[in-house]
Amino acid sequence: MAADPRFHAGTGPHRLDRIAAVAGLPEGSLGADAARLFEDVAPLHEAGPAQIAFLDGRRHLAALRESRAGAVILPPDLAGQVPEGCVALPSPAPHLAFARVAALFHPAPAPLPGIHPTAVVAADAVLGEGSEVGPYAVIGAGAVLGARAYVGPHAVIGPGCVFGDDARIHAHASAICCIAGHRVTLHHGARVGQEGFGFTPTPEGRYVTIPQLGRVRLGDEVEIGANACVDRGALGDTVLGPGTRLDNLVQIGHNVSTGRGCVIVAQVGISGSTRLGDYVTIAGQAGLTGHLTIGSKARIGAQAGVQSDVPPGQDVTGSPAMPVKDALRAALYLRKLGARKGTGSAAATARETAEQKGPPAGRPGHTD
Repeated sequence: MAADPRFHAGTGPHRLDRIAAVAGLPEGSLGADAARLFEDVAPLHEAGPAQIAFLDGRRHLAALRESRAGAVILPPDLAGQVPEGCVALPSPAPHLAFARVAALFHPAPAPLPGIHPTAVVAADAVLGEGSEVGPYAVIGAGAVLGARAYVGPHAVIGPGCVFGDDARIHAHASAICCIAGHRVTLHHGARVGQEGFGFTPTPEGRYVTIPQLGRVRLGDEVEIGANACVDRGALGDTVLGPGTRLDNLVQIGHNVSTGRGCVIVAQVGISGSTRLGDYVTIAGQAGLTGHLTIGSKARIGAQAGVQSDVPPGQDVTGSPAMPVKDALRAALYLRKLGARKGTGSAAATARETAEQKGPPAGRPGHTD
């Protein structure tokens, strides 16, 4: 089905030549179809004649042949597979092209300029032109937000924080001790700039908190998922490089730094002072200890336990994490070991049965 208009306002219909241009597809290849109007995007198996779908591989070829979609964005080598009446829109990057087309039909809503009567905005806070501040939001003294900022209900921007243009601070998100670039998004419930996990023991066995005197710096186009947490630095800053994306429920410890375009998936935890290069990918539930260096374009598998540095471009998985080939060999070895005679589950069951029967007749049992 197409996007529900109650939740996702649309801009259609659009001509196909306009759609193709937005998707970055070759001009002049549409012929008489250039003027066809399309109302929305939809999944391949649900799209109708006035909707655009996409296909990014051969896995769903059967669905393509049965699809009623009016046009399909797909790899060039599959363009000849579209059914009669469907326009093929070949692209070397179908997913990217479809993302651009979907944004054409459903652009992000613009802020509604103004400050809700229940919001609390410090007298010396600066709000850029066209900004919206929602119900019960709080903006602290000396905070600065650029043009077209959106601050949702119950969101909190602490004293002195700076956000560039087109910031999106969604409901119940908070930021303190934070300096952010342009087009930064904090999704619902995200926490940025809170005190890091720093303390030291006393001789008496108590803990004394170490003041966390740093900041969080967010580059342009950083997105922080719902209920993710980014601690401020102890001395110095926690830094997320431009274009970095955090999924929901991610924990970033104090003084962590990332390069450009890192992708950190849900429930990842990164301990303090670990450094990531550019375009590092960390899959769900992986854990990284502190003071590590993860090289650019390294990839860390789901649930990996990373306890040592990872070279640039290397793929690691497992706990403790190791190169993927080594992890696969280890898993295969363990599987073979378990299947060996006398070590598998069948042998264990036989031993348990023998123990339950007791020693053979005429032999004394063993007692401690």
